[in-house]
Amino acid sequence: MFNNPACYSFKKWLPVAALSGVAIAGLMDISAARAADTRDVSEPTTPDACTTLTAAGTDATSTIQDALNACPTGQAVKLVASDSNSTFLSGPITIPSDRSLIIDKGAVLQAVNNAAAFDKGSNTCGTLNSDGKGCNALITLKNASNSGIYGEGTIDGQGGVELSDKGTTWWQLAADAKTQKNKQNAPRLVQIDNSQNITLYKITLKNSPNFHVVFKKGNGLTAWGVTIDTPSTARNTDGIDPISSQNVTVANSNISTGDDNVAVKANPDTGASRNMSFLNNTFGAGHGMSIGSETKDGVYDIHVNTLTMNGTTNGLRIKSDKSASGEVARVYYDHVTMNDVKNQIVMDTVYENKSGSTQANWHDVYYNDVCSTTKGAVILNGTNASSTLTPTMTDVNLAEGTTWTLINATVTK
Repeated sequence: MFNNPACYSFKKWLPVAALSGVAIAGLMDISAARAADTRDVSEPTTPDACTTLTAAGTDATSTIQDALNACPTGQAVKLVASDSNSTFLSGPITIPSDRSLIIDKGAVLQAVNNAAAFDKGSNTCGTLNSDGKGCNALITLKNASNSGIYGEGTIDGQGGVELSDKGTTWWQLAADAKTQKNKQNAPRLVQIDNSQNITLYKITLKNSPNFHVVFKKGNGLTAWGVTIDTPSTARNTDGIDPISSQNVTVANSNISTGDDNVAVKANPDTGASRNMSFLNNTFGAGHGMSIGSETKDGVYDIHVNTLTMNGTTNGLRIKSDKSASGEVARVYYDHVTMNDVKNQIVMDTVYENKSGSTQANWHDVYYNDVCSTTKGAVILNGTNASSTLTPTMTDVNLAEGTTWTLINATVTK
């Protein structure tokens, strides 16, 4: 990989002021075990189906929900296309513990394009306000264990389709929220709360009205062979967001979206995020492999290994601000290739100009075997850091013309 002539010597293009203490001596010693998911994770196996439902192109919400509720533990409801139709229209559904949903190749679970169907009861879904919490997700797992979503089919949130009761789309609502400095009430695609050992396997997620997958306060998420495919212009459509959770593996997945491809967060007063592995993934459009912006309760033991990014706005990014900064430690980035990435490496403690009294304490961050074939920017901004940012960079090869900004930061060997 690093015979590519577009990958230049890290030392050659590093600013002279940043060279103190830097040694370029090939790959760092990675014989010690990296921080990662503590589980023994392997490729998932699709569970047996308790029942098979055939697409008819009509609203199937209650049919799917009733089948999930009646399914014996350890089994799954399977959705298949018919000869004449591939679509299951659906409003919000909940996957119970020890049950799963299989969406067969060619079948599509499609969100109904009606805001009222997702409303939580406050009549705010599909509107702007200061809260942004008025909608149920399309698929919810809450206090669940050993459940999942499997199959080579598609879940389509219809984010760009005009809502029948609002005269606008979910994505236009998100754009309006930015203009009006407000929050949009829009459903997420998959919301997983307080759950353990959840699996997403080979499924395609697209066109989410808001975040695609949120894993909050959970223990054990495996996303394997997942495809997320949503336009770069769709605001607030994060790919996979583990929040205040532990033991997460995202592997062999392709993620293109309109916001963070992945964002690891530790929201204030909800607990730390720790022990996560991101292995052999490819990112297209999106805002990068991110930690933050909420890091107040701490983010620890994160390993990114073998990642390719093509046209991603940001590459490897840690971000926060005075409103929600905290400790980030033991983060390892190994074997990363970037093509046409604007901001290749970012550690930004003032990502947004928000008020607050928290400070960033980011340490033990390692970049090893990182290549960018096109020029971009490295931004290390420790303005709100409790001590100087000191990332370790070994065999980092960035293209000629890459710019470096270092504020309260220095690169170490």
